[in-house]
Amino acid sequence: MNRFALLLASLILLPALAPAAVLNVEFKFTPFKGNPEKEKTVESVPGTARIFLNNVPYAEQEVRKQSLPVMFEEREVSSSVWLPVESAGAAVRKGRNKIRIEFDPADAKAAYRARLSWATVTDQVTRQSTGPGSGSATNMADSGKEDKSVTGKVVFEREFTADFAADRPWHHYPAVTALSDADRSALAEMLKKRVELFKPGFAGLYKSLEERGVEPERVAKVRKAKCLDAAYGAGVRLSAPPPGELEFVTTGNPEVVVRRKGRELFTLDPKAFERIKGDEMQMCAGMTLSMLYAPQLVVVRSPGGAWEVAY
Repeated sequence: MNRFALLLASLILLPALAPAAVLNVEFKFTPFKGNPEKEKTVESVPGTARIFLNNVPYAEQEVRKQSLPVMFEEREVSSSVWLPVESAGAAVRKGRNKIRIEFDPADAKAAYRARLSWATVTDQVTRQSTGPGSGSATNMADSGKEDKSVTGKVVFEREFTADFAADRPWHHYPAVTALSDADRSALAEMLKKRVELFKPGFAGLYKSLEERGVEPERVAKVRKAKCLDAAYGAGVRLSAPPPGELEFVTTGNPEVVVRRKGRELFTLDPKAFERIKGDEMQMCAGMTLSMLYAPQLVVVRSPGGAWEVAY
């Protein structure tokens, strides 16, 4: 083969040899009793799972006792907690990240097994033949799992790369290691002003959705549906917590978590919410308000000293 033919062949093969792009990373966690290597089902262990992303408390989920199927030749246990990292939005950095999952069982003295599994989602499909006329296809890669046999609390940690994540300016803000009385007062005032944005017109709330990275198309649909108008018309009102009920969690990062002691950060009258007419309108209003007035807020302080809502 002459040099020209060899070069042409390499150019033809080049696209096929291009590495797959990673679109997402998925983590699954399950605490269970039973033997998935031999049994068709196992039983999940009740308790509370807490997810931390880059040391920031991200979510808390109750795990209930139930029968879980064991699937596929890999003996995969159905998950109790599932996190597709891409859905975490601004909580994920472009590049290196760390996830931590802590689980506290309802019965601290009971022995059980816990499993953390992971896989990347790519833009290429891998096909495998399993016999004449049969096979499998997947866009998952770099899968793995870690099992632990424990009694009481269990903790899993794993680093992962998320080059698909957006690089946001505040990701590079200085870390906040302590809060002054002035900071606490400023954050309490921020919450009060955030509640005041819930008023007809809702311009400030639509802007806040855009700043959170919600797709413009989704924001436009919320505007068109007028579900915030419907909620306000039904009598839905929100209230911010008194300063004395606030608690603040520093993370060693720019993010500071703002919570309310013993309850959700913002409160509303559920009876007023039930007066919103139509299931779709209720769902639209509920999902939108849950994004804007979450059980906790994560805030950051700019180099100039101003506080901003990160997510």
